[in-house]
Amino acid sequence: MKTLISLMVCVLVAIAVSGLGQQTKEPAHGGKEMAEAIFKNYKDLKWDKILPDLGDKSPEICILHIDPKTKATKLLIRTPTAIHVRKHWHSANETHTMVLGKSVFACDGKRVEQDVGSFNYLPAKMVHEAWPSKGSLTFITVDGPWDVNWVEGAPTKADLIE
Repeated sequence: MKTLISLMVCVLVAIAVSGLGQQTKEPAHGGKEMAEAIFKNYKDLKWDKILPDLGDKSPEICILHIDPKTKATKLLIRTPTAIHVRKHWHSANETHTMVLGKSVFACDGKRVEQDVGSFNYLPAKMVHEAWPSKGSLTFITVDGPWDVNWVEGAPTKADLIE
C-alpha cells in the first residue's frame, strides 16, 4: 500500500512540476469584437403574452438573447394553462428543452411525450405541433431569427386544455 501511495505522490508531483513552465494567456478584454457576458435571473425576466386574446391563459414568451450577427435566438416559453399549440413551422432550426412540466410534440408522423430534461431538435420549416402541460417551462433555441408560421391559424380559446 505504501508503494502505491508513493507512486501516486510521484505522479502528482510530476504533473504539477511539468505545468510550472507553461504560461496561459488570458483573452483580451474590451474592443468592439468582444461579446459581453449576460446574466439573467428568472425573477427579473420580462414576459410577453404570445396570444393576448387568451388573457391570463396565454402562453408567455421571454427572449433571453439574440445574436447580433446571426440573429440566433434563445428564449423561454411558459404556459399557465395546458394548451394545444397548433401546427406551425419556423424559418430556422429549433430545439426544445423541457425545464418544467411536460409536453407532447408531434411532427413527421411521430408523437412523443417529453418531460423535464428532455430535448428535441426540429429542422427548419418542419411542421410541428405541441401540447405543453399547465405550468410548463420550455427553453428554446433557434438558429436564426425567431418566427412562427401558423399552418391552420394561431391557437384560440378552443385550444386551451382545462
